[in-house]
Formats: sequence, C-alpha cells, structure tokens
Amino acid sequence: MRVQGGCHCGAVRFAVALPEPLVAIDCNCSICTKKGFLHVIVPKADFQLLSDASALATYTFGTHTAKHHFCATCGIHAFYIPRSHPDGVDVNLRALDTLPAHTIEPFDGQNWEDNVDDIR
Repeated sequence: MRVQGGCHCGAVRFAVALPEPLVAIDCNCSICTKKGFLHVIVPKADFQLLSDASALATYTFGTHTAKHHFCATCGIHAFYIPRSHPDGVDVNLRALDTLPAHTIEPFDGQNWEDNVDDIR
C-alpha cells in the first residue's frame, strides 16, 4: 500500500510503500517517548522524499548512526534513518495523511542493546 505523509506545515512531504500487514513499533526509549513516534521501518527503495531536502534539519546523539530528521520550520519528526536499520527509513505512522489499519507492537527501547535484534 502506497501512502503519503509529511510534517504539520507541509514543508516536508514523502510517499512510502507500507508493508502488509502493517505493524507499528511503539518504543519506550527517551527520544521516541518524547516525540510520540510510532515506527514503521521500510527499505530505502520504498520511501520517496517529495519535498526538497533543504526543509529538513537533523539531530544525532550517542553513536550518531541514527539521523533524526525533522522539519526545520514546524519541528515535526515525520521520518528518520534508524540506528537499527541504517539502510532503511523509519516512518512515523502518525505523520501519514491517512492512518491505515495497523497493529501496535511494544518495544523496550529503554534496554535497546538487549532488544534490538527483536526489531524486524
């Protein structure tokens, strides 16, 4: 299923082919909890940035492997490059224009190192 999404102000827009069945990961780590991010990790080939990349700002921390992209205007985190899958794109389910049927799977990101292998 191919859908579109983006940030609040519209400066960041993307299209993504979502897996079926759609399972979103709800991580309890400090950054995901504060952002309210519901993760759907897809291969880079299934993601297309429709807007100009100059609309994005990037935050990194820790190992600096994850690239936490967000809209430089409104601050919404619509997608990022995850540490667990640096060759993929992690889309925020909450940033999609329409919310398709999905299930939510909890993930213990507070103990990331012990649980990272459980991420599909």
